[in-house]
Amino acid sequence: MEYFFYCQDKPNSHALRKQIVETHWAFMDAYASAFIARGPTLAEDGPTQTGSMHIVDLPDAEAVRVFAYEEPNFRAGVYGDVFVSRWRNELGRTMWEFTGDPDHNRRFLIIGHARPGVDEARRRLRQDRQSYLSGQRYRECLIVDGSLLSDDGAQWTGSALMIELPDRAAAEAMLAGDPYVKAGLYEQIQTHRWRFGGRH
Repeated sequence: MEYFFYCQDKPNSHALRKQIVETHWAFMDAYASAFIARGPTLAEDGPTQTGSMHIVDLPDAEAVRVFAYEEPNFRAGVYGDVFVSRWRNELGRTMWEFTGDPDHNRRFLIIGHARPGVDEARRRLRQDRQSYLSGQRYRECLIVDGSLLSDDGAQWTGSALMIELPDRAAAEAMLAGDPYVKAGLYEQIQTHRWRFGGRH
């Protein structure tokens, strides 16, 4: 089963994160073959990390608990809020299958949290949204795209995607044209600067 994790850093935790980075990577090494995407979110200045995102295939609820709460950054107090959700891979690929041009563009993580009771409307609009994201304008920009799901996997609870675009204004323009956004299906949308993660 695929799970989406977004862990938001506590204020002023950057130095602590740097101190334990090797311990963090060693923990993550055990999951290397299960990752769909991973990487830190960034402040607008670029270098400063604000959180960590992971999408990973895990076998059961206990494995999810271990990944989220036995992870060194969490145990050391780097993270404040931790968001965990079932996830469905709409593109059927990992981030490593995307090349892109990070030297001339920025990458963004966009998390949309659904309003209650919109699952039927989402089903009606699903094909429109797939066509929008796979159209000529965004087909080559989309890194990973997926649906957030309830714990049993039966209900749509939002979206999480990674995309490469020239700047934040382009990301906002993409969202403005998204059929789900235009229909008001999201209660909250978070747009984070983001980069590929892992050992460098």
